[in-house]
Amino acid sequence: MTVSGDPVPISDRTLVGGLAVKWRVLISGFLTYMFDAFDFMILAMSLPLMIKELGITMADAGLLGTATLLGVGLSSIIMGWFADNYGRRNALIAGIAVFGLFTAATGLAPGYSSILVLRFIAGIGLGGVFGVIAALVNETWPANQSSRAAAFVFSSWSLGFGSAALLAGFVLPRYGWRVMFFCGAVALLAALYTYLYVPESQTWKEEKKSRQIAGAAKVPITEIFSAGLLRFTIFGTLSSSFALIGYWGVNTWVPTFLVEERGMDVTHMSMFVVMLNVGMFIGYQVFGFLAYKIGGRKALIVNFIGATIMVPIYATVTDPNLVLWMGPLMAFFFGYSGIYASYFAKLYPMHVRSLGTGFCFDVGRGISAFSPFLIGFVATSFSLAVGIAFCAGSFALAGVMMLFLPETDG
Repeated sequence: MTVSGDPVPISDRTLVGGLAVKWRVLISGFLTYMFDAFDFMILAMSLPLMIKELGITMADAGLLGTATLLGVGLSSIIMGWFADNYGRRNALIAGIAVFGLFTAATGLAPGYSSILVLRFIAGIGLGGVFGVIAALVNETWPANQSSRAAAFVFSSWSLGFGSAALLAGFVLPRYGWRVMFFCGAVALLAALYTYLYVPESQTWKEEKKSRQIAGAAKVPITEIFSAGLLRFTIFGTLSSSFALIGYWGVNTWVPTFLVEERGMDVTHMSMFVVMLNVGMFIGYQVFGFLAYKIGGRKALIVNFIGATIMVPIYATVTDPNLVLWMGPLMAFFFGYSGIYASYFAKLYPMHVRSLGTGFCFDVGRGISAFSPFLIGFVATSFSLAVGIAFCAGSFALAGVMMLFLPETDG
């Protein structure tokens, strides 16, 4: 049969054009989240040049990251609600299109204020994809495989970061930061793939049909704050908020830290960032497998203990060789978003899965919005090394919040 609105025929719930739906979802999610990270890293890699060209302070530069993350926090509510009521596929395509187009538009911005606005709008697209991808993976992959599938999909974040770092080593010295932002339009390829090859979630369609038959209204945003779900929403959001405060505090400023305080040029800095993301990619796979073995909650706690230890060590190392190898070891413990995706999706019933999952993670990103600004402020008064080391406490608090949440599976 053919599903209305889908450009590809579906022979059954499992196959699309001869390839299992779950694999098409895996490819789409992998590409989408890779370009999501690519967009974020474009800003981080460009900050050293933007500070000089625009004549702004580190605190001002940090606000550009803050504006993006504020958009992300708002997006989790808008896009999560849209996905639960109007479809995962439509929401995913819309999110990709928004962040791809507005990232590219940043390269045309005439000044600092317009860049702030464009980064906020791009953030609205960026934040929408996490909860949607998490819902799709959990609705198309068997329960005993979803943790590993989600870990693999969200490990593409490190590839997106690494790709942006490699590209920056070539583009920034030759063409400048504006051309770097133009490259963000490549994300539209993920939107095209999703449109052509990914059908709507059959599980979501059946749930929507049953709700319509029952005369149920559209899913309200307030449902994730109902008595049975309130604890999950509060502590899930707090845990991801603390984790992301630490993460963005570190990753927004690592490129500038390597240039300004470790004396590297842009080319060498980009290679160090690539190595850092190799460690992150490996961490995603290892912790995805660990979540399968011992459960998502325990795997996340182990992850945050490692990050708490490694971040201040990395910030205080000065020898270039140690900086090179300690980077991947630190980033190994940044592979938590794949576990979050599978874990949060299992906490919420299907009809609010995208909203609940996206809210916990992306409102966390929104709350973490002031982390780049705060670290920039600390760096102005002390140093970036001190600011980055400060982020270890946030990772510790993320682990503490997980103690108030249940285990989902092994």
